[in-house]
Amino acid sequence: MGLFKRLFGGFQSKKKVRIVVVGLDNSGKTTVLNCLKPKKATLETTPTVGFNTEEFQKHGVNFCAFDMSGQSRYRNLWEHYYGDVDGIIVVIDATDKLRFAVVKDELNTMLEDPKLNEKKIPILFLSNKMDLPAAVPKAETMAALELESLTDRPWFIADCDALKNEGVEEATKWLVDAMKAQAEKQ
Repeated sequence: MGLFKRLFGGFQSKKKVRIVVVGLDNSGKTTVLNCLKPKKATLETTPTVGFNTEEFQKHGVNFCAFDMSGQSRYRNLWEHYYGDVDGIIVVIDATDKLRFAVVKDELNTMLEDPKLNEKKIPILFLSNKMDLPAAVPKAETMAALELESLTDRPWFIADCDALKNEGVEEATKWLVDAMKAQAEKQ
């Protein structure tokens, strides 16, 4: 049986999860997704208008990711995806301290959504652009967003530099584990 499992175990279907990737414009959402996709054609990105859908495999899971535009006129689209996802990635531009208040407001709006609260979906916060001199420490980002008050669901914040794919893989592994744990509870 062990040999059979080793030979044919790779043919078993992987779990499919849906995630939504949100954050303000120019925070690095598309760049984060480009890090996670197996084949990166280019590191050049253009602003997302509306949303893009990306599918890829990572950490034994098939992802369907919705890359949502962070421009203010498109942020009301985010709520239409909360009820049908298993995880959320919030990308924060760690160099844009002036807009932390806007991120906090959008986070509060997101956390008040009844669809999101039904499932207690895990949230991964990526403090992006940590390679730049103006980037604030993760602890300062946590304090500005008041993440310590977020006690009703699993969450994790990680520093990253999406252009160099630093910190993204490890943080995504946390999200995969959190989504699996949440699925076992339901």
